[in-house]
Amino acid sequence: MRNEIDVKIGSTIYERINAACLSETERRAALVAMRDAETIADAIVWVTRKIEQLSERLFLKLSPKH
Repeated sequence: MRNEIDVKIGSTIYERINAACLSETERRAALVAMRDAETIADAIVWVTRKIEQLSERLFLKLSPKH
C-alpha cells in the first residue's frame, strides 16, 4: 500500500510539472531536480533503515533470567 501512495504522489508532482507553463529547458530542469530530490530522499531513508537495523543488532534487549 505504501508504494501505491508513493506512486500517486509522485505521479501527481510529475503531472503538475508537465502541465505547468514552462519552456522545455525549464521543464527538463524541474524534472531533473525532482529526480535528484527523490534519489536523495531514498538514500536518507536507506541510511536510516540501516542505522535502525544496526542499532537493533547492537542493543538487543536481553530477557532477564528468572
